[in-house]
Amino acid sequence: MRVRTLLMMLVVSAIVLFIALNWSAFTAHTQFSLGFWNVEAPVGVMMLVPMALLTVLFLIYVVYLQTSQLLAGRRHERELQAHRELAEQAETSRFNELRTFLATELKTLATRRDDSRGELLGRLDRVESELRAAIEQSGTSVSAYIGELEDRLERIASGTATKGPG
Repeated sequence: MRVRTLLMMLVVSAIVLFIALNWSAFTAHTQFSLGFWNVEAPVGVMMLVPMALLTVLFLIYVVYLQTSQLLAGRRHERELQAHRELAEQAETSRFNELRTFLATELKTLATRRDDSRGELLGRLDRVESELRAAIEQSGTSVSAYIGELEDRLERIASGTATKGPG
């Protein structure tokens, strides 16, 4: 039990004990003035009726508070659930946007890679062509130098052969 419930039961028990101990005083008839009326009634009834009314009003108020708290709790729970659903939808939307963004970026990167590869292959083909041309030119130059050296050697050899030893 909670402390409040225990305290409330203790107070109600004390009131019941007080009434039981003073029952003869509570049942004694006395004249009361209610402003415009005079009433002759037992003192206990005149004390218990307002207390009973206050108790009933208090109970009605407690029931009202409990009901309003329950309704507010349910309303907050529904709002919380709605916010949860919105957050899940937003998260799903962000994931979808991220997926779309990544797919787009990957396609862009693949396109750039293919373009770079094509450009690189084109450059390699040009370099290869230029290298072949340079090799052919070098081969031609080397052949020309060798031919020139052969001619010189032949001239030198034919010049020594015509002069003879001596």
